[in-house]
Amino acid sequence: MHRIFFSIIFISFASCSEETLPKPKAFLNLEYDTTIYQELTLQRPYVFEVSESAELKDAPKNWLKIEYPKLKASIDITYRKIDDNLRELLIESEKLVFKHTSRAAKISSNDYINDQNKVFGTLHDITGNAASQIQFHITDSTDHFIKGALYFNTKPNYDSLLPAVHHIKKDILHLMETLQWKK
Repeated sequence: MHRIFFSIIFISFASCSEETLPKPKAFLNLEYDTTIYQELTLQRPYVFEVSESAELKDAPKNWLKIEYPKLKASIDITYRKIDDNLRELLIESEKLVFKHTSRAAKISSNDYINDQNKVFGTLHDITGNAASQIQFHITDSTDHFIKGALYFNTKPNYDSLLPAVHHIKKDILHLMETLQWKK
Protein backbone atom coordinates (compact mmCIF):
# COMPACT_ATOMS: atom_id res chain seq x y z
CA MET A 1 0.00 0.00 0.00
CA HIS A 2 2.83 2.35 0.91
CA ARG A 3 4.46 1.61 -2.42
CA ILE A 4 1.35 2.69 -4.33
CA PHE A 5 1.03 5.84 -2.20
CA PHE A 6 4.71 6.79 -2.73
CA SER A 7 4.45 5.98 -6.44
CA ILE A 8 1.47 8.33 -6.81
CA ILE A 9 3.25 11.07 -4.84
CA PHE A 10 6.43 10.61 -6.91
CA ILE A 11 4.54 10.73 -10.21
CA SER A 12 2.63 13.86 -9.18
CA PHE A 13 5.86 15.66 -8.19
CA ALA A 14 7.68 14.47 -11.31
CA SER A 15 4.87 15.71 -13.50
CA CYS A 16 4.92 19.17 -11.90
CA SER A 17 8.06 20.20 -13.74
CA GLU A 18 7.98 23.17 -16.10
CA GLU A 19 5.88 22.78 -19.19
CA THR A 20 7.92 22.21 -22.34
CA LEU A 21 7.00 24.62 -25.14
CA PRO A 22 8.18 24.52 -28.73
CA LYS A 23 10.68 27.20 -29.65
CA PRO A 24 9.41 29.91 -31.98
CA LYS A 25 10.81 30.00 -35.50
CA ALA A 26 13.88 32.18 -35.78
CA PHE A 27 14.27 34.70 -38.57
CA LEU A 28 17.54 36.01 -39.90
CA ASN A 29 17.91 39.64 -38.87
CA LEU A 30 20.51 41.35 -41.01
CA GLU A 31 21.25 45.01 -40.55
CA TYR A 32 22.65 47.15 -43.32
CA ASP A 33 24.43 50.47 -43.08
CA THR A 34 22.61 53.58 -44.16
CA THR A 35 23.15 53.91 -47.89
CA ILE A 36 25.02 56.94 -49.18
CA TYR A 37 24.75 57.54 -52.91
CA GLN A 38 27.18 59.10 -55.33
CA GLU A 39 26.85 59.98 -58.98
CA LEU A 40 28.19 57.52 -61.54
CA THR A 41 31.63 58.77 -62.57
CA LEU A 42 32.19 56.55 -65.62
CA GLN A 43 31.56 58.13 -69.00
CA ARG A 44 28.27 56.76 -70.29
CA PRO A 45 25.30 58.06 -72.32
CA TYR A 46 23.46 57.96 -68.99
CA VAL A 47 24.10 58.97 -65.41
CA PHE A 48 22.54 57.84 -62.14
CA GLU A 49 23.43 57.54 -58.47
CA VAL A 50 24.91 54.35 -57.02
CA SER A 51 25.65 53.22 -53.49
CA GLU A 52 29.10 54.17 -52.21
CA SER A 53 29.46 50.62 -50.86
CA ALA A 54 29.13 49.18 -54.36
CA GLU A 55 32.09 48.65 -56.68
CA LEU A 56 31.77 49.63 -60.34
CA LYS A 57 33.27 47.40 -63.00
CA ASP A 58 33.61 49.02 -66.40
CA ALA A 59 32.60 46.95 -69.41
CA PRO A 60 32.64 47.56 -73.17
CA LYS A 61 29.68 49.00 -75.12
CA ASN A 62 28.67 51.25 -72.17
CA TRP A 63 27.78 48.19 -70.10
CA LEU A 64 28.42 48.14 -66.37
CA LYS A 65 28.60 45.75 -63.43
CA ILE A 66 27.65 47.13 -60.02
CA GLU A 67 29.12 44.71 -57.45
CA TYR A 68 28.23 44.29 -53.78
CA PRO A 69 31.22 42.32 -52.45
CA LYS A 70 29.86 41.91 -48.90
CA LEU A 71 26.59 40.50 -50.24
CA LYS A 72 28.22 38.50 -53.05
CA ALA A 73 25.83 40.11 -55.50
CA SER A 74 25.91 42.24 -58.63
CA ILE A 75 23.62 44.26 -60.84
CA ASP A 76 24.52 43.68 -64.47
CA ILE A 77 23.67 46.69 -66.65
CA THR A 78 23.51 46.38 -70.44
CA TYR A 79 23.07 49.42 -72.64
CA ARG A 80 21.75 49.46 -76.19
CA LYS A 81 21.28 52.37 -78.54
CA ILE A 82 17.78 52.35 -80.00
CA ASP A 83 17.93 52.13 -83.77
CA ASP A 84 14.28 51.73 -84.75
CA ASN A 85 14.29 48.50 -82.69
CA LEU A 86 12.57 49.43 -79.40
CA ARG A 87 9.93 46.74 -79.84
CA GLU A 88 12.60 44.03 -80.27
CA LEU A 89 14.53 45.29 -77.24
CA LEU A 90 11.40 45.20 -75.08
CA ILE A 91 10.52 41.69 -76.27
CA GLU A 92 14.07 40.49 -75.60
CA SER A 93 13.96 42.02 -72.11
CA GLU A 94 10.63 40.33 -71.32
CA LYS A 95 11.93 36.98 -72.61
CA LEU A 96 14.88 37.18 -70.23
CA VAL A 97 12.51 37.85 -67.32
CA PHE A 98 10.12 35.03 -68.13
CA LYS A 99 12.99 32.63 -68.75
CA HIS A 100 12.95 32.26 -64.94
CA THR A 101 9.33 31.01 -64.89
CA SER A 102 10.31 27.39 -64.25
CA ARG A 103 12.07 28.28 -60.97
CA ALA A 104 9.98 31.29 -59.95
CA ALA A 105 6.99 31.05 -57.66
CA LYS A 106 5.75 34.44 -58.84
CA ILE A 107 6.80 37.27 -61.15
CA SER A 108 5.32 40.69 -60.48
CA SER A 109 5.94 43.78 -62.56
CA ASN A 110 5.72 47.48 -61.75
CA ASP A 111 5.96 50.23 -64.32
CA TYR A 112 8.08 53.32 -63.73
CA ILE A 113 7.35 56.63 -65.46
CA ASN A 114 9.24 59.90 -65.11
CA ASP A 115 7.98 62.19 -67.89
CA GLN A 116 10.23 65.07 -66.81
CA ASN A 117 13.47 63.12 -67.39
CA LYS A 118 12.01 60.88 -70.13
CA VAL A 119 12.68 57.74 -68.12
CA PHE A 120 10.21 54.90 -68.65
CA GLY A 121 10.67 51.36 -67.45
CA THR A 122 9.49 48.24 -65.71
CA LEU A 123 10.82 46.53 -62.59
CA HIS A 124 10.21 42.78 -62.27
CA ASP A 125 10.31 41.06 -58.86
CA ILE A 126 10.99 37.36 -59.25
CA THR A 127 9.94 35.37 -56.18
CA GLY A 128 11.42 31.92 -55.71
CA ASN A 129 14.72 30.16 -56.29
CA ALA A 130 15.41 31.74 -59.67
CA ALA A 131 18.88 32.79 -60.82
CA SER A 132 17.88 36.48 -60.78
CA GLN A 133 15.51 37.99 -58.21
CA ILE A 134 15.09 41.42 -59.83
CA GLN A 135 15.23 42.47 -63.46
CA PHE A 136 14.39 45.82 -64.97
CA HIS A 137 14.59 47.86 -68.13
CA ILE A 138 14.61 51.62 -68.65
CA THR A 139 14.31 53.63 -71.84
CA ASP A 140 13.62 57.10 -73.16
CA SER A 141 11.72 55.33 -75.99
CA THR A 142 13.71 57.09 -78.74
CA ASP A 143 17.48 56.75 -78.25
CA HIS A 144 18.50 54.75 -75.15
CA PHE A 145 17.68 51.36 -73.64
CA ILE A 146 19.08 49.87 -70.41
CA LYS A 147 18.49 46.35 -69.12
CA GLY A 148 19.48 45.40 -65.58
CA ALA A 149 19.50 42.16 -63.61
CA LEU A 150 20.38 41.32 -60.02
CA TYR A 151 22.45 38.16 -59.48
CA PHE A 152 23.93 36.54 -56.38
CA ASN A 153 27.14 34.49 -56.55
CA THR A 154 25.52 31.64 -54.64
CA LYS A 155 22.97 28.89 -55.11
CA PRO A 156 19.56 30.60 -55.12
CA ASN A 157 17.67 30.17 -51.85
CA TYR A 158 15.05 32.89 -51.93
CA ASP A 159 14.23 32.85 -48.20
CA SER A 160 17.88 33.33 -47.26
CA LEU A 161 18.52 35.97 -49.93
CA LEU A 162 15.35 37.99 -49.26
CA PRO A 163 16.88 40.57 -46.85
CA ALA A 164 19.72 41.28 -49.30
CA VAL A 165 17.27 41.41 -52.22
CA HIS A 166 15.20 44.05 -50.41
CA HIS A 167 18.33 46.04 -49.58
CA ILE A 168 19.59 46.06 -53.18
CA LYS A 169 16.09 46.70 -54.53
CA LYS A 170 16.20 50.10 -52.78
CA ASP A 171 19.41 50.85 -54.69
CA ILE A 172 17.81 49.78 -57.98
CA LEU A 173 14.80 52.01 -57.36
CA HIS A 174 17.16 54.88 -56.52
CA LEU A 175 19.08 54.20 -59.73
CA MET A 176 15.84 54.40 -61.73
CA GLU A 177 14.71 57.57 -59.94
CA THR A 178 18.00 59.40 -60.48
CA LEU A 179 18.69 58.22 -64.04
CA GLN A 180 19.22 60.94 -66.61
CA TRP A 181 20.13 60.57 -70.25
CA LYS A 182 23.08 62.51 -71.62
CA LYS A 183 22.63 64.43 -74.86
